[in-house]
Amino acid sequence: MSAFTLHDLQCFDAVVKAGGFQAAAQVMNRSHPAVFAAVAKLERQLGFVLLERGGYRVELTAAGRSFHRRAQSLLQELERLHAHTAQLAMGAESELRVVIGDMCPLPQTLRLLSRFFAQHSSTRLHLHFEAVTGPWERLFNDEADLIFHRVDKHDARIEWIDLCPVSFIPVAAPGFLPFRPSRTIKRDQLRELTQCIMRDTAQSPESRDHFVVEGAPQCTVADQLMKKEVILQGMAWGHLPRFLIEQELRDGTLISLAGRYLPGGVEDLVAARRQDRPHGPVANQLWQLIQEHAAQWRESPVR
Repeated sequence: MSAFTLHDLQCFDAVVKAGGFQAAAQVMNRSHPAVFAAVAKLERQLGFVLLERGGYRVELTAAGRSFHRRAQSLLQELERLHAHTAQLAMGAESELRVVIGDMCPLPQTLRLLSRFFAQHSSTRLHLHFEAVTGPWERLFNDEADLIFHRVDKHDARIEWIDLCPVSFIPVAAPGFLPFRPSRTIKRDQLRELTQCIMRDTAQSPESRDHFVVEGAPQCTVADQLMKKEVILQGMAWGHLPRFLIEQELRDGTLISLAGRYLPGGVEDLVAARRQDRPHGPVANQLWQLIQEHAAQWRESPVR
């Protein structure tokens, strides 16, 4: 077997992912004959056929499938090397864009950011507050370098640092319910009562119910503090993060509606960034600092 080149391997990978030579050539900005020749050369060097070319779409042979699977680690490492090279060439960033989501406890987060950027005064912090799916939209639109929010941990585009679980509790002010509070309240019993919900700040919101009772009258607010005040004043009921209402639950100015049919929920608060994008040295220092202080979030009374 002769040695093969990374270019030949990249052409083969592009053909497999694009489903054909012409599509792969467009992705790689190469000519069709050049991509075809690279894969044919790779097959000659390996001594076996990688692709079945008879159908509308090319298909991997059994040997080709095995070879392609093993080649992924090498190609991924090459991508990481390119990203690292770009990062080294960037130098210190002039600015970093950080988004804090609506479920994030502010004191711990802002304290860490304040301390970090006081030591990196040449890098300007652009701080944004977003709700519901707004942090994700900014991250995936390349409008944020880092977010503090919940994420889909199955999304291969991101990496994250677990900070703490955040419990969301359905609550109301005493006397708001027209019936006796109990742990067996059903959603249908709340359908005629106003529910306070967060306004999604994304330009193109994803479809998620976020504890919404379908058909109930709604009061929408921009942040959790406004939501808390609306509920305290007896204007609506709704779900709030427990860390925000611990005192009110203790002194009885808010009552929990949680029970068998209205359990609330728990979300994992994380710091997240794109792992398919290069990050400069200041961004990496901030990431390392968050990793070092992650335990402090988990040890705090945030629940």
